Amino acid sequence: MEERGRVAGELERLIDGGTPHKSAVASQVPMPPPRNPRSAIHAKSPITKELGEEDVGMEEVSVVIDGRQPSWLNGVELLEDAKWNKHVLPTGCKGIDILLGGGLREGQLTEIVGPSSSGKTQVCLHSALGVADVHLGVVLFLDTCNSFSPHRIAHMVNSQSDTLVKEGKEGRLKRIMSSILCHSLFDIFELLDVLHQLECKLKHQVKSSGNRIRLLIVDSISSLITPILGGKNSQGRLMMITTGILLKKIANEYNLSVLVTNHMVGGEGGSLKPALGESWKNIPHVRLSLSRDQGSNVCNVSILKHTIIASGRTAKFVIDN
Repeated sequence: MEERGRVAGELERLIDGGTPHKSAVASQVPMPPPRNPRSAIHAKSPITKELGEEDVGMEEVSVVIDGRQPSWLNGVELLEDAKWNKHVLPTGCKGIDILLGGGLREGQLTEIVGPSSSGKTQVCLHSALGVADVHLGVVLFLDTCNSFSPHRIAHMVNSQSDTLVKEGKEGRLKRIMSSILCHSLFDIFELLDVLHQLECKLKHQVKSSGNRIRLLIVDSISSLITPILGGKNSQGRLMMITTGILLKKIANEYNLSVLVTNHMVGGEGGSLKPALGESWKNIPHVRLSLSRDQGSNVCNVSILKHTIIASGRTAKFVIDN
């Protein structure tokens, strides 16, 4: 409970106009008590006793992600929303940005899949740096495998030869790091709890460019979901889908970009394929495959899925080791 309260406090300070390292005036809107995803998953109303297992699963999904539905929008309204609210956030990796027509789009869930040491975390760190620096927005980095490294971000900042930055490297680094909130979590229940707290606060956030949350990173999503799939956990697939729907809901309704990473597993004939199976494959709006030759700092990225760009397009970019 103490850790949960700390996370809620950090989110409140960020969204209400502060930073994780500075005091801020508390929001006048009370933070609702954290919801226990375990209780939500297993809670069943009387009507569920008359439903089949699949119908019960669908009802439980509705319980977890909240039963309210957004209002219907016509084509003109959707076009205006895309034009004015769904901006593109550069990743800082030139090849990816060119391939995606600018970078990560707000309102969408982007997934990067790749084997170990392919550069997934490096792309996440570059994206966090770019958003916190250029866009003066807040980044939430949910770290599931101890991958976040402030030293690597500091190295990236110091290695950039931008002599036009008037504040100097130390001031710039402090500003960037104060706009990145990192939280470590190690199971799916923690993730659902944090997302619920985040959604509650986003409903009341001040729409200012300086402190608005622009990017949510989960590195890696598969580390949390893989342990609950298969075996005796019959709710694993349901919780996976629930998590994906909730991430997409937050991205779309609050105009932020969600970036998650996923690992690879063995497929037919010894080939590699993204983990989490066919059900998860339909969740992300954009799916990118990342690979890197051993001993090389040149990464290859290809589009597996995209809402407007043809699959199969590829690009290369260099990462700093």
